[in-house]
Amino acid sequence: MRKGLRRKPPEPRAWQRMLSGRRLDLLDPSPMDIEVEDIAHGLARVARWNGQTIGEHAFSVAQHSIIVEEIVAHLQPDIEPRWRLAALLHDAAEYVIGDMISPFKQALGLDYKVFEERLETAIHVRFGLPAKSPAWVKTLIKRADHACAYFEATQLAGFAPHEALEFFGAPPQDYALRIEPQTASVAQARYVQRYHVLSEAAGFAPADAAFDTE
Repeated sequence: MRKGLRRKPPEPRAWQRMLSGRRLDLLDPSPMDIEVEDIAHGLARVARWNGQTIGEHAFSVAQHSIIVEEIVAHLQPDIEPRWRLAALLHDAAEYVIGDMISPFKQALGLDYKVFEERLETAIHVRFGLPAKSPAWVKTLIKRADHACAYFEATQLAGFAPHEALEFFGAPPQDYALRIEPQTASVAQARYVQRYHVLSEAAGFAPADAAFDTE
């Protein structure tokens, strides 16, 4: 081949088009390309437990996230609305990367974690939260996440109580939960509604006005 005729292979496409029309760069996500409606739409259609749950409908990450936020408020009733919003958004990155079960995440290693953290940072910045939540907030959300997983495991995913205790620990003794998986449309609408309630309570600008300039 003559010099100058060799062509470089095209760069792989690293963005995803969302239903809002946004193009999200997966390797370098911009907060300006993130919309709560896209997150809610995606999470309502991502199944927890890789879909291995009983019932007519999959148990979605959107519904899981709403429950985790509720448990966080139960564990610490005086918590600020912004940290309840952080709880609602704790799995928001999964609207792009899906819900991988924990053993698979560990098998993938550090690169996956870096990718996930980069996306989580962009989501936090988009909705007015600190790029990184304080350690105590992360610990509280993780505790609520494990409590929700216990109920999911025993009610939907076929775990015996002693198995769920081994993996997730005991849920709060004074908290009872009965899970009924919702349709994607219901879970999506409830997620968006809860976001707006918490965002307003936290004093953040409405999503549409967040990046307005004079």
